Amino acid sequence: MKKKLVLAFAGILLLAVFPIQTTPAQQAAALQIRHFSPEIQNQVENTNYKDVRIKKFPIAVQCWSYRRFSFLETLAKLKELGVEYAQAYPGQALGAEFPNVKFDDNLTDEQLAKIQDKLKEAGVSIVAYGVCDIGTTEESMRKVFNFARKMGFRTIVTEPADDDFTLLEKMVKEYNIQIAIHNHPEPNKYAKPETVYDRVKGRDERIGSCADTGHWMRGMNNPLEALRLLEDRIIDTHLKDRTGYGSPPATDSRPTMALLAHMMGGSVR
Repeated sequence: MKKKLVLAFAGILLLAVFPIQTTPAQQAAALQIRHFSPEIQNQVENTNYKDVRIKKFPIAVQCWSYRRFSFLETLAKLKELGVEYAQAYPGQALGAEFPNVKFDDNLTDEQLAKIQDKLKEAGVSIVAYGVCDIGTTEESMRKVFNFARKMGFRTIVTEPADDDFTLLEKMVKEYNIQIAIHNHPEPNKYAKPETVYDRVKGRDERIGSCADTGHWMRGMNNPLEALRLLEDRIIDTHLKDRTGYGSPPATDSRPTMALLAHMMGGSVR
């Protein structure tokens, strides 16, 4: 299945794919890493990544990286960086000319038209929206899907409350808009890659995974094995540079984050 995968960098750019554990604490944590199956573990361990050829793929900035700024301020920063793609999130302040207005599916048609003009000025396309709540009813889902259609988003990133995806699949087929299931850590029910795999297998190919490697590592999941498990159902990816597994003591790599935050005008949390 051919897909145009967009990688959304949530807070930082990926400078090290998955950090090597060197400290005693990290070595101890490595013993607790979950493995999904001997077959997948062997595939990962026996892959010579030096020989892997990476195809060109678009990179988007998750606007959450600029959560201390408004959406319109974020567009200005992306234009300065030359970044052409973004993933918007619900709740970001829209901008000074729109007091008390948040970027979400409650925006008026007039506000949406002005946002489209600002996007053209910045040379930025919003390719995805999330992580958002789509609810459990057809009415609540249609509200989000209609918003995505108006804005031209091709992917909605969410963590569906329903275990039965029948209604969700109906929406995906009708609107031709992808659903990417995000994986916040436990107690979120999608924390384990196997859960996402079980939910999407046999469903429309436009229902897949928003693979967040940092959250997987927080939950002691090997992100390489998780990516291998979901390899044909990955629609969107959030890449993070982590100091190790677990949380704490492992964190997002603060030296990297501080450098990129300084360069991009973002923030380190």
